Amino acid sequence: MMAQIRTAMLAPTARKLPPIFNLSQLAALCGIEKGSLSHRLSKSDLPAGKLNESGSRREFSLEEARAWIREYRKEWLRPAGAEAVTISIGNFKGGVSKTTTAVTLAQGLSLLGHRVLVIDTDPQGSLTTLFGILPDTEVEEGDTILPLAMGTETSIRYAIRPTYWTGIDLVAAAPVLFGAEFALPARQTQEPGFEFWRVLDLGIDDVRDEYDVIIIDTPPALSYTTINAFMASNGIIMPLPPNALDFASASQFWSLFSDLTAELLTNRGLTKEFDFIHILLARVDSTDAASNIVRQWIGQTYAEKVLPVEIPKTAVTGVTAAEFGTVYDVAKYDGSARTFKRARDAYDSFVGHIDGSIRSVWAKQAAAAGQGRAGVLNGSTGASKQGAKR
Repeated sequence: MMAQIRTAMLAPTARKLPPIFNLSQLAALCGIEKGSLSHRLSKSDLPAGKLNESGSRREFSLEEARAWIREYRKEWLRPAGAEAVTISIGNFKGGVSKTTTAVTLAQGLSLLGHRVLVIDTDPQGSLTTLFGILPDTEVEEGDTILPLAMGTETSIRYAIRPTYWTGIDLVAAAPVLFGAEFALPARQTQEPGFEFWRVLDLGIDDVRDEYDVIIIDTPPALSYTTINAFMASNGIIMPLPPNALDFASASQFWSLFSDLTAELLTNRGLTKEFDFIHILLARVDSTDAASNIVRQWIGQTYAEKVLPVEIPKTAVTGVTAAEFGTVYDVAKYDGSARTFKRARDAYDSFVGHIDGSIRSVWAKQAAAAGQGRAGVLNGSTGASKQGAKR
C-alpha cells in the first residue's frame, strides 16, 4: 500500500523532485533585488537557468540556485578552521513534528548555501520516507548506522547517499536499525574500554570537514541511539507543542537525560557541553486557550532557550506531510496563499535563528583554530631561538 501511495503521489517518476525557482524567488534567496540578479546574468559567470516551455519566464534548478546563493552568501558560509556543526532533533514523544523539523531545517539551511548531512537514527524511518525512500523495501542494513553500532565499520562514510535535494546527503534508517539497541549494550559488556555513547560521534569524525551542518533525527525515546546522537552534537533542538502532556513528557525527558549523563560522564570525570539548546514551539494553535497557558509554562521553564518563533498548526503542514513533503517542497499550494505564507515564513524564521547559532559555533571553532596555529608558530619560534642560543 505504501508503494502504491508513493507512486500515486510522486507520479510520474515515483521519486521526489527538487523545486524549481523563478527570478523573483532566486533574488529573494540571494537577498538581492530582481534587477540586480538580471544584471548579474549578463556577466555569464553564474548559471543562467533556462526558459520554461512557454518561454514566458526564466527558471533555475535547485543546483543552479544554490550556486547563486553560495556566491551571494559566501561571507556567511563556513569559515576556515571550522567544521560541521552537529544538531540533534529530540523529544520523548512521537507526533511533535520532530522529523518534519529535521527535514525542513536541512532544506532551509541548504537554501542558505550550506551543505547538509542528515542522519536518520529512528528505526521507523520517517525521515527517510520524507526523502522519498521506503525504509521497508529500499533500505538495507548497510545503508544505516547499524554496522557502525556493531563495530564492523568505524566511519559513517559507507552509508552516505545523495538525495533528490541538491546539497543534502542522507544516512537512511529502516526497522533493522532496532538491532543497534542490542548491539551497543552487548559491546559495552564485552569490549574493555568501549564507550557505547561515542560510537556515532567517532563515526562522523571522518566527514565533519565535508559538510557545514549534520542533522540527526532521533527516535521518540531516550534510547541507545538517541544518547549517541546527543553525545555527537554541538546543539539540541526540541520541538515542543504547547500541550500539557507534551510539556510533562519533555520535563521527564530532561530529568532522565540529566541522570543518564551523570552516570555515563560525570561519575567518570568526563563532561559534555552543548553550544546551544533550543526549544521550538511547534504545532501551535493560537485559537486554543489551553495551549496559550502551556506556552506560558514553557516560557517560564525554559526562558531564553525558547526560540522567538512558533511553527503554527496549519492545513499546509498536514497536506505536505501526506504528500511526502514539507513547505519547502511545495511549488504551488492549492489552498490559501495566506495560510501557506504564514507557515513558510515561520519555518524561514526558524531556519534563520538556527543559522545564527551555527555561525556562532563556527566563530568559536575558527578562533580556537587560530589560537592553535599561533601556539604552533610560537613554539616553532621558541625552538629556533633555543637552537640559536645553543
